[in-house]
Amino acid sequence: MTAFLSNLINGISLGSVYAIIALGYTMVYGIAKMLNFAHGDVIMVGAYICFCCLFDLGLHPALGVLASMVVCTLLGILIERLAYKPLRQATSLSVLITAIGMSYFLQNLAQLIWGANPKSFQTVIPAGSVNLMNGQLKISYVSIVTIAASLVVMAALSTFVSRTKMGKAMRCVSEDKGAAQLMGVNVNMTISVTFAIGSALAAVAGVLMCSAYPTLKPTTGSMPGIKAFTAAVFGGIGSIPGAMLGGILLGIIEILGRAYVSSELGDAFVFAVLILVLLIKPTGLLGKAVREKV
Repeated sequence: MTAFLSNLINGISLGSVYAIIALGYTMVYGIAKMLNFAHGDVIMVGAYICFCCLFDLGLHPALGVLASMVVCTLLGILIERLAYKPLRQATSLSVLITAIGMSYFLQNLAQLIWGANPKSFQTVIPAGSVNLMNGQLKISYVSIVTIAASLVVMAALSTFVSRTKMGKAMRCVSEDKGAAQLMGVNVNMTISVTFAIGSALAAVAGVLMCSAYPTLKPTTGSMPGIKAFTAAVFGGIGSIPGAMLGGILLGIIEILGRAYVSSELGDAFVFAVLILVLLIKPTGLLGKAVREKV
């Protein structure tokens, strides 16, 4: 029982990272109707920026996280302006190819700047754990902070989207870009803000992920990015609670699958879930079917 609870907590912790990444995916898709497959590599850039702040500059971990968020926010805006804005009226295939190209560009740029050799990431969260059940169950501070951060991020994002003027503009653009523009909404700025928020969340996810799994290399964000996209689809892409639910469930499935079935098939379980969801409920757990007028 103790081993199961430990694996369950590890799964929730990993799923919380997927959830934060998936929130970036679901926001961009929900508002701009495009899949930003370079999002996973923004995670990697954020982790490298934090790494440089800690090791090269000797800054406080909080300043390293803040610097990572600022750089990734600016990077997200730059990517949107240079790569995606010219393709607003292009086909989905063109946007997809551009996103994949941007992903490889960021990976190779990181390799040129920081090298291809893996680096050992210094956690920004103090080492240690909380002992429960007379010391039989230990929950690391990294897991506690990761789970808490994901809950805070989801609550803040939900409040922002539902209560603020920019959040309302995002919902308008999500419903109908043309009508939103006629009503005075600045569509271009709204989409840029969406990319900025998603990229800032990617920076937080990158730091948390590398704190739990302290190996950093140019391809660090590739697989977590794909899994987070799977989580977004699983929960219902375009839905903020759906991204959160999908991420946590996917993390639990992956960890329990590795622990009780096969340690080598963890990734296979994740993508098997994606296939099943697409076959049984293509809109995801909390997604809604959208009728298109013809």
